[in-house]
Amino acid sequence: MKQSRDRILTTHTGSLPRPAGLLRRILEQESGQAVNQGEFEAELRAASREVVRKQVDASVDILSDGELSKPGYSTYVKDRLTGFHGEGRFPAIADLAEFPSYAERELGREGLRVLRTPACNAPIEYTGQAALQRDIVNFKASLEGARFEEAFMTAASPGVISLFLENQHYPSHEAYLAALSDAMRVEYEAIHEAGFLLQIDCPDLAMGRHIQFAGKSLDEFRKSAVLHVEALNRAVSGIPAESMRIHLCWANYEGPHHRDVPLADIVDVVLQARPAGLSFVAANPRHEHEWKVWRDVRLPEGKVLIPGVVDSTTNFIEHPELVAERIERFADIVGPESVIAGTDCGFATFAALTTVDPAIAWAKLEAMAEGALIASSRLFRPSHRVIVGLANRTRRAAVALRELRSVEGRGGTDGRR
Repeated sequence: MKQSRDRILTTHTGSLPRPAGLLRRILEQESGQAVNQGEFEAELRAASREVVRKQVDASVDILSDGELSKPGYSTYVKDRLTGFHGEGRFPAIADLAEFPSYAERELGREGLRVLRTPACNAPIEYTGQAALQRDIVNFKASLEGARFEEAFMTAASPGVISLFLENQHYPSHEAYLAALSDAMRVEYEAIHEAGFLLQIDCPDLAMGRHIQFAGKSLDEFRKSAVLHVEALNRAVSGIPAESMRIHLCWANYEGPHHRDVPLADIVDVVLQARPAGLSFVAANPRHEHEWKVWRDVRLPEGKVLIPGVVDSTTNFIEHPELVAERIERFADIVGPESVIAGTDCGFATFAALTTVDPAIAWAKLEAMAEGALIASSRLFRPSHRVIVGLANRTRRAAVALRELRSVEGRGGTDGRR
């Protein structure tokens, strides 16, 4: 995993808006309709090229495949693992339950009606090699000739799978986690062996508190979270820590979130996970203040923070100056080398549940890149050549260049490196 050595690097959480045609075919598959596989594969290849191009155009440094083939970031595994043919249900969400009129509006959306969450009712084995290799091949082909620093692919953690796809087969939660860990190891290692950064999505370590453990104590939730981290660490034991990152969130929906567990109550458990990178929510109104947690928590050596500096549930386009301020809060605590700018969550974590308009999602990524350049001009002392070269990749290049000249005109960077 690269660090922000000369400037603040940018990335995102993985899922990006799908083209309308591809989305339609995914929803048809999810609802059990027959889909022409050849046409689906062709649309997927074209969409993969397009999503890489758009990330490059938005000046994102660390790119993903957009999770384009997946109906959902966690539920896709039902099609890559055996054993998921039971009657399951979408998990209850405690904060929404307290506001029933809003819950009816949010949970009644069409995208949820076609989303399948079958229960595990038989032994689990990984059988998704063909689909995984297809995604790897498409992503590699799409990256050819593109300008980027690194590329990553995402995979669901054992814990988040257990949250969405309930266990009706294994004798205990621990046994279910162990089976998921053994099976998903195949996918984790294949992504690593393909040369990509592996991002493991672990919202269970945060949102599990107000879903599975809403009626239980914090201690009970923390004990479960420890089990989830242990299962994850077993699954990735053969992959170098610096080749991985995890994503932590409290569920990617616009809602009250007043039942979210505070970051301070779980951060010690989260940092026990082996991956070196930690992507987490830091821009939405419920969690933006939690940058202060890192004043009291020592970031382990080799770890990198990837805070969300743009919100993934609102159609506001953040001002680049606000993005820069958010980046600098973390950089001032842990050092700019240990910070990569990211997004709170994905822009299409479930394919049909996109709160942010696709065009606005790309504009938000551009704003993130511009804010990262502004922050870089204050946190580092790059040459004009470097800044101009980077700034020319954005539509509003003059913002970063003016900021650099202003800082240099004042004779420095206000004491920061």
